[in-house]
Amino acid sequence: MATWEALCSTMATGLISGGPVSLIYGAIVAAIGSICSALSLAELASAYPTAGGQYHFVAHLSGQSTSKVTSYFAGFITTFGWITVTGSAPFLAGTMIQGLLVLNYPETYVYERWHGTLLYWAVLVVAAVVCIFCSHILPLVEKISMSLHIALFFVILIVMCAVSPTKNSASYVFTTFENNSGWASDGAAWCIGMLSSCYVLIGYDGATHLSEEMRNPEIGIPYAMVGSVVLNGFLGFCFLIALLFCMGDITAALQTTTGFPIIEIFYNVTRSHAGASAMSASVVLMASLATIPLLASAARVMWAFARDQGLPFSNTVSKVEKKRGIPTVAILVTLVILILLGLINIGSTTAFNAILSLAVVGLQISYLVPILLLIWRRFKTPESLAWGPFRLGKAGLFVNIIATLYLVFTSVFSLFPPYQPVTPQNMNYASLVLGATLIFGLVYWLLFARKTYAGALNEMDGVAANATEVAKG
Repeated sequence: MATWEALCSTMATGLISGGPVSLIYGAIVAAIGSICSALSLAELASAYPTAGGQYHFVAHLSGQSTSKVTSYFAGFITTFGWITVTGSAPFLAGTMIQGLLVLNYPETYVYERWHGTLLYWAVLVVAAVVCIFCSHILPLVEKISMSLHIALFFVILIVMCAVSPTKNSASYVFTTFENNSGWASDGAAWCIGMLSSCYVLIGYDGATHLSEEMRNPEIGIPYAMVGSVVLNGFLGFCFLIALLFCMGDITAALQTTTGFPIIEIFYNVTRSHAGASAMSASVVLMASLATIPLLASAARVMWAFARDQGLPFSNTVSKVEKKRGIPTVAILVTLVILILLGLINIGSTTAFNAILSLAVVGLQISYLVPILLLIWRRFKTPESLAWGPFRLGKAGLFVNIIATLYLVFTSVFSLFPPYQPVTPQNMNYASLVLGATLIFGLVYWLLFARKTYAGALNEMDGVAANATEVAKG
């Protein structure tokens, strides 16, 4: 997770729809909701540590009679949700490089969408090369990324606080509400604005999809999931506070020609093109590095779903390269899909962002379904639940309910248009993309998958038994 870096991209919506109040208090709501969601999924990951993650949880919790169809659709939405969330990081890196070109060469550089697409492709290809040919150093890449994630956070924080020529008041940061979204309802505007903080905390299931390549995943995965949300929630909140105190003129930031308010804010802070470029380059670097584990996780989700015959050409996609022991075909298929999606940006950035919007609502729904089923099981047949070594105990139900309320709330508002009046340029196409994805999944289910999809219960029974033994031992 790269929370403070991702906020550099998503903060504009929060500034327009609610202003500082939306970002600050939205971040608190997002952190609490995401921690509860991560805790809920961590319990399930401890009991069923498989690469399929959410759809494997659904397969077990649904029971024998409905597990096949429910886990199929959960797997479908999880797979495509992860593909789209993987596309968001290289797209941020590519388009932010364009923003820096606009900042430094305003009279000579001509902004073209295809430039951003080429840069997006370049980041993706480098990530794929690392995932395939340097898979043995992925743990090292993760350690380097984490070190830079924390180190650069402090560098950016110190620079903003030390050199910013002016500081906003505490009253401005913690009490100012600004609704420039066009929504007549301030409440609706605040709810939409707080999604800026929700988006940056998704993806905590990523560790689950690498569980079959880890030792003792029933112990390590839950702590990795929860720890990543706690750490990144804290870093993101601190970054927001510093940013709002030091940002300067909000109107100038929102009207910047770079396309990124954060670049204008960095320029306002440093009063230097070089300083703003260096600070922005740190975000580009982290977005590029984040693409590597995102691609690895997305490919593992696809591989697991193909292993259960849930996708077209499953026998090919589910192959594991013997030499390296990695799902090379799944990595390449994920790469090709993301490259093809990048072509859409050449025609319309709005259409491309509509595809990427599936990342938020798709993953939120993939978290919501197993948690809802877990609550149902707690009431109906608690004796049938298998537990791993990571358990919430009596607090489990309360945590599950908070997670459910949060996920329902954010999933609903993720489908709302961010601005009024609605135009083709500012429309939120997430509902259309989600509907199209589910329709495609339904058609494939009716034509093929209902006959070929193997489900996950047989495989998971063995996994659950092993996790239970670890919990007892």
